[in-house]
Order: sequence, then structure tokens, then C-alpha cells
Amino acid sequence: MLISKKISLISPSATLAITAKAKKMKSEGINVIGFGAGEPDFDTPINIKQAAKKAIDNGFTKYTPASGIKELKEAICGKLKKDNNLDYIPEEIIVSCGAKHSIFNAIMALCNEEDEVIIPSPYWVSYPEMVKVTGAKSIFIKTTQDSDFKITPQQLLEAITPKTKLLILNSPSNPTGMVYTKEELLSLSKILIEKNIFCISDEIYEKIIYDNLEHISIASFNSDIKKLTLVINGFSKSYSMTGWRLGYAAGPKEIIKAMSNLQGHSTSNPTSISQIAGVEALNGSQENLKQMVKEFEKRRDYMVGKINSTKHISVIKPQGAFYCFANISEIIGRILNGKIINNSLELTELLLTDAKVAVIPGYVFGDDNFIRLSYANSMEDITEGLNRIEKFINKITK
Repeated sequence: MLISKKISLISPSATLAITAKAKKMKSEGINVIGFGAGEPDFDTPINIKQAAKKAIDNGFTKYTPASGIKELKEAICGKLKKDNNLDYIPEEIIVSCGAKHSIFNAIMALCNEEDEVIIPSPYWVSYPEMVKVTGAKSIFIKTTQDSDFKITPQQLLEAITPKTKLLILNSPSNPTGMVYTKEELLSLSKILIEKNIFCISDEIYEKIIYDNLEHISIASFNSDIKKLTLVINGFSKSYSMTGWRLGYAAGPKEIIKAMSNLQGHSTSNPTSISQIAGVEALNGSQENLKQMVKEFEKRRDYMVGKINSTKHISVIKPQGAFYCFANISEIIGRILNGKIINNSLELTELLLTDAKVAVIPGYVFGDDNFIRLSYANSMEDITEGLNRIEKFINKITK
């Protein structure tokens, strides 16, 4: 076999594939409206860009320590204390090439073959694929709209076995946009402590939150849960720095050291220039972030209203991130443009080819009765794209 067994198990990213197909159609002059984006459509704030330019001019273009520069680690410690009431020292921080890289490092550092990793479903597409690389097994906990797509303590207890090593939590969630409350997280934390199970808390959408809700980090309750938690965050979403590839993890020193050893032999340090930009992002003005969230909230409200006024499709209002996870179960089994829609992928393909709208099928997130639409898009494109979807869905004949 040419390719290693572990790597051959990994599925290609459907989100990237659909986005690439939509971009190709656009390059051919086809007017495609894209709802697939997993990145803000705003530019990186000017103060962050200026800090990066200054770093280049000052010659800060060489290798740095593999786990990140001290200045950025200190800024991250300050942010975690101020925003999350979490006390960390620089030795408990690793800076990586994006939050995705931090999660990969964490899973690789923690999991052995035969371990089990609990993942609430719907889930971000990369979690199960990362688990596959370690030889561990993903155990999915199915959630529904009725539970706001959040797992209950009882579900967690029932999923735990002697092989359980890790729970992956994502709040605010991609793809659902739902946010765990303090009480919900506290209940889950007690079980994790009792059963001695680690938690990866993916908090990358922490700052993109609406309706005056409060983001709570599960690690903040007490020292017992903090010892079991790896807090993951980054700069891609909050500061519109997706291309800068900068993220971080905070956690127990022993695990961070193991992650640093792995990173030292794989990517080495994240980009030196991006790290200086990251210091400015955390320590500088947060005004651009506030304005971006305000705009996202307007778009969310419009998208939710329009989807819920369209026949055969519905959505519950997301509390964070910039996605709507729309229920298409009423469309499954019906005929659209002469074709029976059997699943979310078939609907997605028809929407792209016939309605010229790109969305992400729910099956890649673990639920085939949904599609994901991103509102990281202009209001003009959102309006036009949703009108196209409504017009297309109205063609259902039976």
C-alpha cells in the first residue's frame, strides 16, 4: 500500500471541496453566492497589520522558540486572566500555526490507540479526522434542536467507558452556533473530574457571541477541572486573521511540554511576524472586533428570519459564531427539479449547480438533516443568496 494506513483513513475536507468548486465556478464567470465561508469577511484590523509591518522592518523574520515567543505567551496569559478568570504562566502556553494545529497537537499528545474520544454531534469536521490519526476511536453523542444541540450530563455519563480519555467541547459551536451556559458546563465538569477524563475546550469563537450572553470557559470553575482541560483559542475568527495562522493552547505543563516536543519536530515555530501581530491583537484596541460582532448580529437576525419564512426549511437562532445550521428534514425524500433529494449532499449539489448557491451539507458535521450557511458575507449577497434558495425550494413538486 502506497499511503500509510492511518493517513488513508482521513476523509478529504468537504467544506474545502465545496468552497473550491464554488470558487472555480466564479472564476468561470458564474455568479455564485457562497455561504460556505468559515472565515470573517472583514479585513484584519489596521493596528494589527501595522505591527506586523513594523516587525518586518525591524528584521523580526527569523526562527523563534518552537512554542512561541515570551511576549505573546505573556499577552495570552493576560487575556486568559482578564477574559476568563484563568491563571496560567507562560510555561503552560503553546502558540501554534492556528487553533486547528493546537487541537491536533493536543489530541496527538493525549491519545493512544484504543482510547476513546467523546465528540458531541453535530461537530466541527476536523475533530474525528484528527482522532483517526492517533488510532483512537471517536464516540459521538447525538444532540438535537430540542436540546439546543448541547449534550446533557446523562448523555455524557452513558457515553463514558473505561477506555474514555477525552471529551471535545466547542462553545460557541461550529456548526450550530450554540453556547453552553455556566450551569451546563459546571454539571459536565463534575463528571469529568469524577471520571478523570480530559477535556479539549475549543473556544475559538469566544468573542463572537450575541444577545448579551456570556462565554464561560469550563477550565475556570476550579483547579480540578483546570488540570484536566486544554483551552484552545486563536486569532483567526475574532481578529479576522485566518491567513496569519496563529492559535494557542493553555493547559497543564506536562501536556504543553509534550505538545511543544511534537511541534518542534513538525512545524517548529508559528510565523515570527504573525506572533508580533498577535501581541498587538490582544493588547491593542478591540473596537474593530466589537463592530464586526455588531454587524454579524444584524446578518444573523436577517438570515434566521428569512430561513424561517421559507417553506420546508427552518433554523434555531444561533447564539454565537457566524453560522446557521438549517433543518432540511422536510425536504428529504421530496422531488426537486425532477430529482429525489435523499440527503444533504444531494441538496447541496443541486443548490450549487441549479441555484448557484454554495452551502455545506450537514452530513460532514454528523447530521444529514441539516445544511450549514455562513453569514460571514455581505448583506447584499446574503439577501440575494437566500432569495435564490427560497425560489429554488419553492420548486418542490411532491
